Amino acid sequence: MLPSQGRSMDVNVGSQESDYIWRHHRHELEENQCSSVLVKRILAPVNVVWAFVRRFDQPQQYKPFVRSCTVRGDLTVGSIRDVNVTSGLPATSSTERLEVLDDAKHVFSYRILGGDHRLKNYWSIITLHSEVIDGRAGTLAIESYVVDVPEGNTKEETKFFVEAVIKCNLKSLADMSERVVLQRGI
Repeated sequence: MLPSQGRSMDVNVGSQESDYIWRHHRHELEENQCSSVLVKRILAPVNVVWAFVRRFDQPQQYKPFVRSCTVRGDLTVGSIRDVNVTSGLPATSSTERLEVLDDAKHVFSYRILGGDHRLKNYWSIITLHSEVIDGRAGTLAIESYVVDVPEGNTKEETKFFVEAVIKCNLKSLADMSERVVLQRGI
């Protein structure tokens, strides 16, 4: 096993962020895997952001590449979702299992079990942390992942693709959450 290396972040990481990453986003990697951590600050209180993230049954609310989702189970840990992906990606479907749903600590994790794509042994964790941004309630979102490097691809190519999707998802999450804040006058 190799320790997780290479963190991609769209903000400077301070000691508090490093502590969150250390506690929730450390991954043991096999030789054929890659991993990264991405960080996004969102100008919305953590409860607003969490309302989107925790919806295992509706990832399409903020993930633009998800067309639809059907859940098998009762939306507790172990539930399975079948996701249909929009055109334009090298995939059409994904079967995923809810691994962690902690409403108190704002931790969400899922694992990809299969589907029509090349993301084998994909596991993602997203944590949300309250913070003050420009004098307002805000959220620090941290997402990390581990995935096998597909045959014929390099670790760098795999990370580039996965990180592009996650960055798009985090931007959309921020846009949706900040829109709710404006609409509700929070």
